[in-house]
Amino acid sequence: MTGALQEIEARLPDLSRAEKAQLLQWIARDLGDAFPGISSVSGVLGGEACIVRTRIPVWILVRMRQLGISEADILNSYPTLRAEDLANAWAYARLHHDEIDQQINDNESV
Repeated sequence: MTGALQEIEARLPDLSRAEKAQLLQWIARDLGDAFPGISSVSGVLGGEACIVRTRIPVWILVRMRQLGISEADILNSYPTLRAEDLANAWAYARLHHDEIDQQINDNESV
């Protein structure tokens, strides 16, 4: 364990519950770009965010949801998807809404 981690561990018991909650929020915000199950690889679908194990872009799933397609129907349409993939896609889309909106617009204007 690094010195910084040891220092944090040593100070943790002295923090109030509110301070611990604030610390967790900072950590979560710092890790905000880390989305399990979502990957962006240049050269794969133009670097668009996709569900890992698939080539299903997040924007397609978001657009389906916007069109009123239920999660159950989305999962039926893509048998390789799991419910946790949709949860990851929604979380990614919440923090990257401008990117997703742009991809939807770019792909629907073709």
